[in-house]
Amino acid sequence: MRQASTDRRPKTAVAARNRPPVPPAWMRWLPLLYLVALLLIEPVTPTRWPVSFALIAVPLLAAFAHGPSVVAGATVFAVLFEGVLAGTPCCAGRSVGYLWDRHYVASYICTALVGALGTILAAHRIRRERTLADVRFVADIAQRVLLRPVPHRIGRLRLATLYLSAAAEARVGGDLYEAVPTPYGVRLLIGDVRGKGLLAVETAAALLGAFREAAYDESDLPALADRVETSMSRRARLLEGPDPGERFVTAVFAEVPADDDVVRVVNCGHPPPLLIGPGEVRELDRGRSAPPLNLGVLVGDPYHVEVYAFRPGDQLLLYTDGVTETRDPGGVFYPLQQRLRSWGALPPDELLRRLHTDLLAHSHDRLQDDIAALTACRLADEGCAPQGGAAHDD
Repeated sequence: MRQASTDRRPKTAVAARNRPPVPPAWMRWLPLLYLVALLLIEPVTPTRWPVSFALIAVPLLAAFAHGPSVVAGATVFAVLFEGVLAGTPCCAGRSVGYLWDRHYVASYICTALVGALGTILAAHRIRRERTLADVRFVADIAQRVLLRPVPHRIGRLRLATLYLSAAAEARVGGDLYEAVPTPYGVRLLIGDVRGKGLLAVETAAALLGAFREAAYDESDLPALADRVETSMSRRARLLEGPDPGERFVTAVFAEVPADDDVVRVVNCGHPPPLLIGPGEVRELDRGRSAPPLNLGVLVGDPYHVEVYAFRPGDQLLLYTDGVTETRDPGGVFYPLQQRLRSWGALPPDELLRRLHTDLLAHSHDRLQDDIAALTACRLADEGCAPQGGAAHDD
């Protein structure tokens, strides 16, 4: 699912999101197609073996895509049409006496029973779909609170974000990102909570809350990481679940000052960011990564700041390991750096759109893990033209 950067949709559009999904067209038309197929087969079948008995399936087919009233109507139609095919000389070529033959009467009764069951099943399906739509709607709101939209532009940075859930019905997971303007520059965060489910969401919420508060107060990245570490350790002891020491988060903190063409990075056990510059894609990693958050107290190593040149037109890509650990059906991991080099210069929005499409294609629409990514393009004073590309304003 693509995480939008702004939300200006009308209330009616938001409200429509909790409506049950509309079944595909082929499923809605399936009962009629089935009936047409029977009518084509009927003329070539022996008189003593009429296909009207197959009409018993019509109410069941209608129950897959329609509501109980449509299923009930389809049941009445199927019973009447069985009678037409059973004993009308003009339409079926059989005498009227066949109409009340015990075999046909049994067919009427069975069709009516199947139709009654189909009506009940259709009503139950509608209730389940509405419940699922309500749950998804609430999850969408929760995600917008947890992963609030990142502005398209902050100062001299142009930003874009991507979030994909491995579960088709999931909306919120343990992957997270954030971008905060502060007096010390724009501070970026990407993180991945160990584990899944509600505990991962709670941990992600705690981490984001601590980062959003501390980013404004702490003057340097090691102090920021240390404060988030302290907050995470305290919060982990309060959350229910397994051993708090096992609830850790890999993360990257990055800082882009407004008055200097550099980026400062503190890595806490997370995949290193990628710097996309003119003709190059390279990892920002000097082998001095700190332990994941909530494990630093066990090791005691200080946080190291790495400083890299970050010039106008360069892009910084922060991502979770769900990107590089995406596999194709043969088990081959997604070659992120190779793909980025082959795409050349792309604006942030287009870069993540291409990444989104390529990840789904590589995995054949079967993601194994949640995916989050945040890209930041360093703007020149006249606008964003990453690696010589044209500016794309929204």
